[in-house]
Amino acid sequence: MAQRRGTLASIAAEVGVSRTTVSNAYNHPDQLSPELRERILAAARARGYTGPDPTARSLRTRQAGAVGVILTEHLAYAFEDQASIDFLAGLSESSAGAGNALTLIPLGPSQGSEASPLIAAALVDAFVVYSVPHSGPHLDAVLARGVPVVVCDQPYPAAGSGVGESGPAYVGIDDAVAIAPAARALVEAGHRRIGIVGKRLFSDESREGTVTPEDVAEADMHVQRGRITGALKVFAEAGIADVPIVTRHFNDHASAIDAARELFALAPDVTAVLCTTDSMALGVLDYCRSVGLDVPGDVSVTGFDGVEQALGRGLTTVVQPNKRKGEAVGRVLTELIGEAGEGSGSSGDSSRTAPRIILPTEFSPGQTVAPPRAR
Repeated sequence: MAQRRGTLASIAAEVGVSRTTVSNAYNHPDQLSPELRERILAAARARGYTGPDPTARSLRTRQAGAVGVILTEHLAYAFEDQASIDFLAGLSESSAGAGNALTLIPLGPSQGSEASPLIAAALVDAFVVYSVPHSGPHLDAVLARGVPVVVCDQPYPAAGSGVGESGPAYVGIDDAVAIAPAARALVEAGHRRIGIVGKRLFSDESREGTVTPEDVAEADMHVQRGRITGALKVFAEAGIADVPIVTRHFNDHASAIDAARELFALAPDVTAVLCTTDSMALGVLDYCRSVGLDVPGDVSVTGFDGVEQALGRGLTTVVQPNKRKGEAVGRVLTELIGEAGEGSGSSGDSSRTAPRIILPTEFSPGQTVAPPRAR
């Protein structure tokens, strides 16, 4: 006859301790002596007991022990884009230290209102809204949950963004200011025919390719809009107009190479390319190599993010603290979850000012900018 599977109560009775002590062996091992904990775990292993039921624990504590991360990208992006990897690494370390797991909720770049049920059903105590479009329904669906929320990167905490003084917390950088050193490096090197290659400006997948400054001003993806407008401002101050701009909806290598191909077909006389991500810049470098253009001899190239691969290739770029950004989001969330548990705060509490953290960036000169070659 098969031995009956153990329960928390039966293990407690067998070892001669309380059910709380058995629970602590799994959830708070520091409260038990090593010898007692091992006795409990040995009895549990012998009876096939794997620990307290997490569902029952959630019902009792009214906490899931998890943080939902809203990604408006396909799930693979979180494991392929180095900037996202660094951000999630920082968030993971910070969340693990607070005893919270991460639940990734990839809604996809084209998913609209059908995402709301996924957000409503997520078993989480809080949300990180990671770089979603201003015009999308995702932030509204998250705020409707009434749990702590931190917005990272976008939408910006500005009028009309949905992120107000009494709204959710925000962690990010000033993209328009951050990209300026890269743009100035091209101007100071003597370039006057400069093109821009960027990641998507619009949540609408069909709106990619060649765009105008007027298109940029209407973009609902604030991060890319900020970087391009920041660069255009530097160029305008230097008297440089008619800057060709090419974007791609996706930030993968093939899209970057294709964008570079379109830019050089559109403006074959460009001597420099400013890219709004390192992933795009790496694609431009490889395109140039494939068609026999020397970097920086024939074409200067700059990026943005400061990912390891770009720095390793000597790319001139802006280094943003992606891992620190994740750590900061995790710290803020831990504080907000604690306040919510004490009944003293939530994402909808209008009596408090939500934290606003703007992190600094650094310019890495690299080796991919040089004066334009005489043609």
